[in-house]
Amino acid sequence: MGDIIYLLMLTICGIVLLGLGYFMFFGKLSPIYPYLPWGTKAGSSDEPGKSKSCPVCRYKLEKGELVKTFVYPTSSKNKDRMVHIRGCSRCLVNNEIQRRCPVCKSSLLVEDYLVSRMFERAFSKNHVHVLGCNHCRKPRKLDR
Repeated sequence: MGDIIYLLMLTICGIVLLGLGYFMFFGKLSPIYPYLPWGTKAGSSDEPGKSKSCPVCRYKLEKGELVKTFVYPTSSKNKDRMVHIRGCSRCLVNNEIQRRCPVCKSSLLVEDYLVSRMFERAFSKNHVHVLGCNHCRKPRKLDR
């Protein structure tokens, strides 16, 4: 009976050590995690929903770099708000960087912006959906 318990304890310890080793070498705390196919760093992927990039100039954002936006307040209890995206610090300062609308593909000047909608989520990051630029997404007038 004691041999069975000893063998069971060794098996449990082995499984725990294998799991710990897996998470140390392939988990999020691993130094090679950003280079694994399932662990890309923010801003290192070229896929459009996976990377942290400026929606205006498509440059990859460095850690801590932000996109200049204006979020309009809402009076309703909806979890979505209108947002104007101006761009990152590179495309707002450097005139040689091509600024384009992701919807109509037209060239944007420094004073142009993207019209988008931000959906606020309680337990995860907010989601921003670009609707167009200030040229292709004109405000609609109400018919009276």
